[in-house]
Amino acid sequence: MSVLRYDPFREVDRVAEEFFGGGQRRGPRSFPMDAYRRGDRFFVHLDLPGVDPSSINVLSEQNVLTIEAERRFEREERDEIAVAERLQGTFRRQLLLAEALDTDRIEAAYQDGVLTLTIPVAEQAKPRRIEVTSSRSRPQTIEG
Repeated sequence: MSVLRYDPFREVDRVAEEFFGGGQRRGPRSFPMDAYRRGDRFFVHLDLPGVDPSSINVLSEQNVLTIEAERRFEREERDEIAVAERLQGTFRRQLLLAEALDTDRIEAAYQDGVLTLTIPVAEQAKPRRIEVTSSRSRPQTIEG
């Protein structure tokens, strides 16, 4: 597969959260995704429900694609929270992209709480037909 998960700090974050957070995990600090190839493009769908589109940041540096988003609930002084299960804060996901992808032409669209990234396959990575010659036959010139 040409799109790989990459988060070098995931295990460190998990251990630190268990140690300092008293073992109560608050959930992942990234978001679920699907990735697949369709023809000459890869599609990546990331669930970002309740995220303000202006807080989404997509950065491509070399072959690492970083997606960050923030979800906040602004509490007021008199609020009495009965249940608080929805994660708040900054969420981050990093993907290591293959050399075969054209990182200069990545497109991003956010609709109905889903961020969709479209990543084209680079021209040099697309299959091409190679002519086979034989030492027994000489190339022929066809005149028209």
